[in-house]
Amino acid sequence: MTELLGQRIARLRAELGWTQQEIADRLAISRVAVSHLESGLSTPGERTITLLAGLFKCEPGELVAGTAYPDSKTERLPGLACRYTEIELQLALLERDVGWLNRLANVSAAVQIGRERRDHWALELERLRRSTNDRRMLERIERGQQLLASLMSGGQSNRQE
Repeated sequence: MTELLGQRIARLRAELGWTQQEIADRLAISRVAVSHLESGLSTPGERTITLLAGLFKCEPGELVAGTAYPDSKTERLPGLACRYTEIELQLALLERDVGWLNRLANVSAAVQIGRERRDHWALELERLRRSTNDRRMLERIERGQQLLASLMSGGQSNRQE
């Protein structure tokens, strides 16, 4: 027996701990529209499937595979969907930089480089914080700020030794 597409969407949403309103906000549709998708009262178009696939970190074809989604619409789905937000990308780059700076902690030239990168990330995190009202993204930005603060305090203690 195949899973209904609406049930799959509801299950994936629930696994992420998101409300229908949070999905609606990300898709730029109403909460009622999300409810209709999940209950099977409406069939999502290719745009909505592609956006949902990105939110659920899968490809559009994977999202509809094994469901009764119309073959004619499936054929028009893109092969790939954007899976990450700008905030997620920047936070991944911050983590990469922090790891790199931690490896350079005992190199004297790293002190100046570290200051420059910390200044850059402090400004970037503030810009990202101002760019969203999404509480989950704000929580991730806050964790990034804590990571940066720990790097700053760790860098100061390394220089004092």
